[in-house]
This record gives sequence, C-alpha cells and structure tokens, in this order.
Amino acid sequence: MEGYVLLVTAGLSMLPISELRGAIPYAYYQGVPLLQAYLFSVACNALVAPLVYIFLSTVHRWFMHISLYRSFFHATVERAREKVQEKVNRYGYLGLMLFVAIPLPITGAYTGTLGAWVLGLDRRKTCLAAVGGVVISGIIVSLVLHFGIQPLLIFIKELH
Repeated sequence: MEGYVLLVTAGLSMLPISELRGAIPYAYYQGVPLLQAYLFSVACNALVAPLVYIFLSTVHRWFMHISLYRSFFHATVERAREKVQEKVNRYGYLGLMLFVAIPLPITGAYTGTLGAWVLGLDRRKTCLAAVGGVVISGIIVSLVLHFGIQPLLIFIKELH
C-alpha cells in the first residue's frame, strides 16, 4: 500500500461516520487487494473500542468533579441503565457484537462501545465483542465489494 492510501484508509476506518464501510472500499478502489484492504482496515477499526473506552472513562472521571455533570449523569445514565438492564442481560455481549457487525450508519465500534460504556459493561468483554463485530462487519463489506449486493438479497423478502 502506498503511504497516502495507507493513511487515508486508516483514517477512514477510525472515523465514526465511515469506519469499515468507507475504509475497505476506498482501499480496494485505490488498487489494494481486497484481502489486504480488509486486514488493514479491520486492524485499524479494532483499535476504536479500547481507545473510546479509555477516553470515555478518563473524561468521565474528570467530569465527575463537576456537580452539574455528576447530577446529570446520575439522573439520566443511571436511569437508562435500569431501563435496559433486562435486555442487556438477555443479549449481552453477543448482542453487542451483532450490533457492531451490522455495516450501516449509526452502528459500529463507536456506537457499540459508547452504549456498552453507558450501560456499565465490562471493558475487556466489550472490547472483545466489538472486535468480533468489526471482523464480521469487515467480512460483510468485503463480500459486497467482491460479489456485489445480489448475494445479500436472500435475506430480504421481495414485496410485489
């Protein structure tokens, strides 16, 4: 991979708006073999979960010293945790992995990690689930690039 293509691919894979949906196609259409584009993009995107978790935890600790933030956090986040606790217990880390695996806007490593952090899920298990989801998402994006959208239509019921 050329340096510029490598840098842009890494950037796209780590941006919340594009992640693998943007990185793999970009690298592929710049002439990078699909397997290499997949491996590099997935490796870069897999870094998102631990970095986001560390960032959120650090910023949260700093902000907890501010009474307005502390009261907002307890009033909203703690209440949200209680409301969704049953579903989290039911689907857990598998649900998180599948959420991250769906290569659509608003899903991915950023949103999954943010949700897991808000829900107070274990950092290590969250990162493993997110990485699993990233691997699956990368496979889906790569398959669509290689075969086109037709093979995925078996999952969609056609309405007449």
